[in-house]
Amino acid sequence: MTPSERLYYSDSFLKEFTGAVTDVRERADSRGESIWQLALNQSAFYPTSGGQPFDMGTLNGAPPDGTLLKIPIEQVEEDEDGTVWHFVRTPLPVGTRVEGQIDWARRFDHMQQHTGQHLLSAVFWRELRVPTISFHLGESTSTIDLTSDPLTQPGLERMEWIANEIIGEDRPVTVRTVLRGEAEEMLAAGELRKLPDREGPMRVIDIADLDHNACGGTHLRSTGQIGGLLVRGFEKVSRGVRVEFVCGLRGIRAARTDSAILNETLAMLSTGAPELTASVARLLSDGKANARERQKLREELATFQAEKLAAQVPIENGLRLVVGAWSDRDRDYVKLLASRTAAAAPRKAVVFSAHDGGLVRIFVARHADLDFNCGRILRESLARLGLRGGGSADLAQGEAPLEQESALRSAVSDAMRKALKEAGIP
Repeated sequence: MTPSERLYYSDSFLKEFTGAVTDVRERADSRGESIWQLALNQSAFYPTSGGQPFDMGTLNGAPPDGTLLKIPIEQVEEDEDGTVWHFVRTPLPVGTRVEGQIDWARRFDHMQQHTGQHLLSAVFWRELRVPTISFHLGESTSTIDLTSDPLTQPGLERMEWIANEIIGEDRPVTVRTVLRGEAEEMLAAGELRKLPDREGPMRVIDIADLDHNACGGTHLRSTGQIGGLLVRGFEKVSRGVRVEFVCGLRGIRAARTDSAILNETLAMLSTGAPELTASVARLLSDGKANARERQKLREELATFQAEKLAAQVPIENGLRLVVGAWSDRDRDYVKLLASRTAAAAPRKAVVFSAHDGGLVRIFVARHADLDFNCGRILRESLARLGLRGGGSADLAQGEAPLEQESALRSAVSDAMRKALKEAGIP
């Protein structure tokens, strides 16, 4: 089948076009429902490629019954043969004349981000000789991956500043087609940053006096249309550094969101923006001090409660076994209590549980003078119920459904007594 003519190659600002359906095929989506893919003789819809997502919009057409249909485009993809397929929920017969309408807000946003990426990558290359190895245009932000040593914040801000100066200069962004041989000569001369792995003519995007880049995406007519570029941050990744950025109207939305968060935070803290850093630092310091104080009180409470529990249980057959369950204490406290209770008196062992909805967390602990392994006992008891858990000889833990708590507790208690009996303790 003859590949579709791609109208966006010559005019990325084309919002409407006419064409005809040249092929139709039915597929199943992720839910198993039918979705149809339409091929057109020409299309202005951009398919997902090169880090840039597909265009959306509608196809207006009339099948043989004459009904005028306005069909939403859900996805656009290119196959290995270069055919562009438009994913729709309503099929149109081959030969149907259609009018395509691009979702212009989405297209223009993608052009701002993509042209901004060309600009930012070119600045990194010109200033630092750092190449871009990948680009991703996301729903809210975009990223480029650089083969670079770790960046500094001042260095990153300098790249951002230079990019915005070039945006202010409103340099022309032009598109031209060159033969493979000419492209190879440009690459050898350092005029192209990379060369696609394919034969035949190729499309080159030029930013005046800055960059030449082989690319099949949609772009603006000048750097001024980018509207501004804001670097949001950077992080180390396996192949170098990932830089996150937004351009144009996305920058306005990001700034508005940041402003709203800042104002809400300032209101909660009853402070002004200049004092915010000091206020947050003070809150963090107070929070750490309060956490230390709470932990100290928890430990004192656990010690006090453990001593009470230890005193209530006599030795029977060489073992003080304390069993308890709590639904009003978190699992970390019950674990601490189990450890403290087991250590509070000789010959003492505990089987404690913390209830959490339909689950129960079991803790098994022993005094150091008892010769059995809590981890092995709990692991084997859980395994008989098809569950998993374990721990050390002194303290073990596991999780089970609430309805199995009683059976698990009995299994652990019986295993402790059996271990003592086998050790010769009556």
